[in-house]
Amino acid sequence: MSLLHRYLYWPYGIFKKMGIPGPPPVPLFGTMLAYRKGFLNFDMDCFKKYGKMWGIYDGRQPVLCVVDPAMVKTILVKECYTLFTNRRNFRLNGPLYDAVSIAEDDQWRRIRSVLSPSFTSGRLKEMFDIMKNHSETLVKNMKKKADKDEPIELKEYFGPYAMDVVTSTAFSVEMDSLNNPSDPFVTNIKKMLKFDLFSPLFLAVGLSDHEILSQAMIFLFAGYETTSSSLCFLAYNLALNPDVMKKLQAEIDSTFPNKAPVQYQELMQMEYLDSVVNESLRLYPIAPRLERVAKASLEINGLVIPKDMVVMVPTWPMHRDPDLWPEPDAFQPERFSKENKDHIDPYIYMPFGAGPRNCIGMRFALVMMKLAIAEILQKYSFSVCKETEIPLELDIQGLVAPKRQIKLKLEPRS
Repeated sequence: MSLLHRYLYWPYGIFKKMGIPGPPPVPLFGTMLAYRKGFLNFDMDCFKKYGKMWGIYDGRQPVLCVVDPAMVKTILVKECYTLFTNRRNFRLNGPLYDAVSIAEDDQWRRIRSVLSPSFTSGRLKEMFDIMKNHSETLVKNMKKKADKDEPIELKEYFGPYAMDVVTSTAFSVEMDSLNNPSDPFVTNIKKMLKFDLFSPLFLAVGLSDHEILSQAMIFLFAGYETTSSSLCFLAYNLALNPDVMKKLQAEIDSTFPNKAPVQYQELMQMEYLDSVVNESLRLYPIAPRLERVAKASLEINGLVIPKDMVVMVPTWPMHRDPDLWPEPDAFQPERFSKENKDHIDPYIYMPFGAGPRNCIGMRFALVMMKLAIAEILQKYSFSVCKETEIPLELDIQGLVAPKRQIKLKLEPRS
């Protein structure tokens, strides 16, 4: 009986010993039962109750939650290569065990160094014309709904756009799912797996066939879901803030007069567009938790973090901390203006993570988002309609996403 008691209760005293507050755990489940109301609500409640640091238990696994920028920098950057290299591995990845987002230590370093050249400005510029083919198709398809004055379910358009861009740039496969939405997803995946070692993006010397396959798959799944959801939130924020949208349209019109074709260099230099995208990603960071595992015990700011402890940075409460962001729930792109941007601590705003293990596709995703929004707003304005859900109810599990489809109207610009 004492052995069973020890098994049930043994892990749950660690945060008390460390002097770290947190919600009380339940044997076997830890604090996971609170996830029933969603990660975001749970993390925000803990942040409001316990401050910059607290401890939770995923089952029997202790998880130290940190919102202090100095500690975040140490974990994600300073000690990344030595002690906090790896993410928690749930062993649920199946054949994707060697994807860059999951791989560990030397294998991760090798894969990351091989993939990094594919995401330079030069490579993105080369891919831009391919992206433009799909953004033009996106606008044409949205026009059909706008012409009928019908609400648009954003994910039905931004989802296929993201998938088409990823498959065409990463694998040279033209799926055109925007025009063929009834094609089963499985068929597309099978098609994706048929080509000779993926090109141009993943034709990488130094990776095994299986490693190349894993990078391709993770790039598809990550690129599709995160970028399309971010675009949906961005359009929603613009519809709710027409003054911001008008100011952005003025910048688009002055950068590309008379609806001139959008060019890569000019697009990347648009300051207000950059501010608008950043502010939308602050309000809706797609990955609400960043995790690392301690490879050995270490001391940070007087706190000893034991070996194998998971350290988690909850970006949702951090991005909505009123001490860091005045009026945190308001959509205010000026926070990220050229004048203000330099004063923002990089470890309080992390929609793509931070440090050597941040999102490798960050710049790719930003180009894809900016291109789509610029081309849509050249011709149309987003507006709310009776089908628009205000405020949005978010899905309670996994990535940050709306529970129901976001519906907006597209109004042609005069």
